[in-house]
Amino acid sequence: MAATATKHEASDAHPRYPRTFSPLDLGFTRLKNRILMGSMHTGLEDIEGGFERMAAFFSARARGGVGMIITGGIAPNHEGGGGAKLSTPEEAARHSIVTKAVHATDPEVKIIMQILHAGALANTPDCVAPSAIRSRIGRFIPNELDSEGIEKQLADFTNCAMQAKAAGYDGVEIIGSAGYLLSTFLVEKTNQRDDEWGGNFENRMRFPVETVRRTRAAVGDDFILIFRIPAMDMLEEGMSGDEVIQLAKAIEAAGANIISTHFTWHEAQVPTIATMVPRAAFAEVTGRIRKHVSVPMITSNRINMPEVAEEVLAAGHSDLVSMARPMLADADLVNKAFEGREDEINTCIACNQACLDHTFSGKLTSCLVNPRACHETLLEAKPAKVARNLAVVGAGPAGLAFAVEAAERGHQVTIYDAASEIGGQFNLAKRVPGKEEFHETLRYFARMIDKLDISLKLNTRADAEMLAAGGYDEVIIATGIRPRVPDLAGIDHPKAIGYIDAIVGRKPIGRRVAIMGAGGIGFDVATLITHAGPSAAMDIPTFCREWGVDFANHPRGGVSGVKKHINQADREVFLLQRRDSKPGRSLGRTTGWTHRLSLARRGVQVLGGVTYLKIDDAGLHTLIGDEPRLFDVDTVIICAGQEPERTLYDALLARGISAQLIGGAHEAVELDAKRAIAEATELALAL
Repeated sequence: MAATATKHEASDAHPRYPRTFSPLDLGFTRLKNRILMGSMHTGLEDIEGGFERMAAFFSARARGGVGMIITGGIAPNHEGGGGAKLSTPEEAARHSIVTKAVHATDPEVKIIMQILHAGALANTPDCVAPSAIRSRIGRFIPNELDSEGIEKQLADFTNCAMQAKAAGYDGVEIIGSAGYLLSTFLVEKTNQRDDEWGGNFENRMRFPVETVRRTRAAVGDDFILIFRIPAMDMLEEGMSGDEVIQLAKAIEAAGANIISTHFTWHEAQVPTIATMVPRAAFAEVTGRIRKHVSVPMITSNRINMPEVAEEVLAAGHSDLVSMARPMLADADLVNKAFEGREDEINTCIACNQACLDHTFSGKLTSCLVNPRACHETLLEAKPAKVARNLAVVGAGPAGLAFAVEAAERGHQVTIYDAASEIGGQFNLAKRVPGKEEFHETLRYFARMIDKLDISLKLNTRADAEMLAAGGYDEVIIATGIRPRVPDLAGIDHPKAIGYIDAIVGRKPIGRRVAIMGAGGIGFDVATLITHAGPSAAMDIPTFCREWGVDFANHPRGGVSGVKKHINQADREVFLLQRRDSKPGRSLGRTTGWTHRLSLARRGVQVLGGVTYLKIDDAGLHTLIGDEPRLFDVDTVIICAGQEPERTLYDALLARGISAQLIGGAHEAVELDAKRAIAEATELALAL
């Protein structure tokens, strides 16, 4: 039965988001709105006491207004993951802790468990696949399934779904994308069978279709069954657009209530969730598939604000919008949108530093802009027993995060900063093409400063005498860093400029450039000075050219080859580092490769093992190994690290004034907003 939207009288429709806040009738049940929290593996599934913490985590999102929640992926058997699984009543009992908590918070919210069989990507030598072909990113060569093995996997999927129903879930989502088991049956590259499970596409799609058919038969009609379809693989040997539509029709016929679209395999070399990706870039692909099925469809990827969700729904691209990471950033996103408080949303900036980077490194998931995510039971904000008068010196990420958390608890807070605007290092980051979302974090902090009546004193360089006279109970030093100036002959030569001058444009940059330092700042500078024209993050056609995506024609996998960088600046750039190791090693695990690949395509030469000798009229003199090399450049940009700025802190201690260091002022090994905001949040909650 096709789902329908409940009709509203004009007076009932939300004035700004009429589609977002319209219910969706599935026949046997109803979703209260069109926003769901998409699947995110948190790591809580695998730790002692994790289900109690998951209960608090998901309950916070239910309280925040979402219509449906999809959990992180749970394997149907050992060979499907090597970690969290659901196959026994005892395991189902643990899951019921989560479902009971969500339903107690809001009985209208549906909680769905994602069944994820990782196939060749499973972290176990017992992993299985249609053919014994190792993934480029997999640890093991998978064991090829025989007929008996296929029947076992099908039985395990249905058993997992039945256990999920027994645990109190409202449904399951079967993930059939991303290079996991079901998607490897669909693609010839990974399915080289010649039996009834391989060969032509009708045979190759038989396993996922049969999985849905048997699952539906096992759980009955009053249970939500979602299938996550590989809408665009981002692989040259992936599925064609026609095959995706054929699969969608077959999945609907097999019994799925909802089809969710997913984009890219993990091993593909096209970014889909990084901040350099335009908002809602892939929604149109979902819309094309939607024309061929009658069940509701979910779209996802880089939809991080309510107005984007409403635009997607209004365009007819989907029936539901998935926001996974945005719900990490702000559990109350949906309520804030409904109440007209969009400017108070702590927006996901798609940095991936505390969420996906943690997931793929075996750490607990959290969020750079909201460290309380997945730590709700450990970082609970309670009203302060005694309101204190606090001074915060520095309006960068650490100072802002501390000030907001402390003010929300009832403390009186004054922020001092010598600059004319808040933001600190974020004001540099937001200038880099692909990091425009950093503006959103500063908008959020500016709004919270106003809402919480925090006293903000910009253009004010606080000193020890001023702070002593202020009578503060505590002074928080968030003065950040100062760029390190290396002890190098010629460092004051006119060719040499600091990275701050380069980013803000205070000094001219020549056509031939050497960048000293290949950490995160070095990569940002290289990105900025090799860019011209619109940012790919702000323009879908530019993004498609840079990453070889063809949304219009949907060739196999959706990729057609990278086009010439028409937005490339006319510069020759050398990105250098002292360490004789892979440059960019400090970059995030899920986004670092995108930066390295993007700069390589722009012709940036990245070199390690460089010893700097001097800068003079001829350029930058170095040794690479034992071989002298002169870089005949017009400009040398210094990205040689940072040092904590503690001058004020030392002056306060000398006066006997209590002060605490946070952020870069505390530790400046590498600029790290994730650590700075987490550290500030923890201190504010501890006062």
